[in-house]
Amino acid sequence: MATNTTEVQLGGQTLRLSNLDKVLYPEAGFTKGQVIDYYARIAPVLLPHIFDMPITLKRYPNGVTQDFFYEKNCPKHRPDWMETAAVQTKSKTINYCLVNDEASLVWIANMASLEMHPFLARKQDILKPTKLTFDLDPGPPAGIMQCAAIALLLQEVFATLGLEAFPKTSGSKGMQLEVPLNTEVTYAQTKPFAHAIAQLMEARHPQLAVSRMEKAIRPGKVLIDWSQNDDAKTTVSAYSLRAKEAPTVSTPVTWDEVNECAQGSSLSFTSDDVLARVEQHGDIQRPVLELHQELPVLPAL
Repeated sequence: MATNTTEVQLGGQTLRLSNLDKVLYPEAGFTKGQVIDYYARIAPVLLPHIFDMPITLKRYPNGVTQDFFYEKNCPKHRPDWMETAAVQTKSKTINYCLVNDEASLVWIANMASLEMHPFLARKQDILKPTKLTFDLDPGPPAGIMQCAAIALLLQEVFATLGLEAFPKTSGSKGMQLEVPLNTEVTYAQTKPFAHAIAQLMEARHPQLAVSRMEKAIRPGKVLIDWSQNDDAKTTVSAYSLRAKEAPTVSTPVTWDEVNECAQGSSLSFTSDDVLARVEQHGDIQRPVLELHQELPVLPAL
């Protein structure tokens, strides 16, 4: 894709792309044109994971080393074909962008919205999450290796409960686990369930894991952040870029790769890595969209 201002046709829509040669990742020399090119190429596997899910934009107009801002209301200057979803909060209605096609994805990428942060629920049932999510956040000197070890322990717990979980890198310093549900469930059920799982892990492995946010207790341990299971929260999507030094991606990985990481191997992927992985393996996170699992009653484990 050219790096100067140009017009493109996507899905019958005309988009004007600007400042394509602007560097958004200075350390890597990665431009806005390359950001857009990545999202256009990854769209076939990314879009199903955010379809009909309201999106919070996280915009970096001057690149990842400069100030950013969150934008919940879909910008008023959006094209007339851009879909939105009205979400009622306690005090107001917010019209979020919906990113349901390649043209919408490229349009928000052209706005330097580098990361995709969707709800866990779709617009039709905004209070009914489609999955559980756990963010594994290491407190230095803990790192990705300790996150992988916790992920494997969580997998054992989920297996005991008859649940399958699917890991991905956060694209930053940690990992995330997604437990597909795709059944009738509400946040009033999923949030306390996730909290109980995190507390269980802290009780069983107090030297490795914490379930509380206090910074004083986190050094050298992995925070199992259960709080994302909430109707007011968004979580970075699989295949989303992250605003780090390099254009890293929140990347679906296999449990074999998680096990290898727990033994000391690397688990970090850039946009080029992810495009190559998808070309070879397809979307290994697809079961998160398709697998139906009932939320079990949590026994005394």
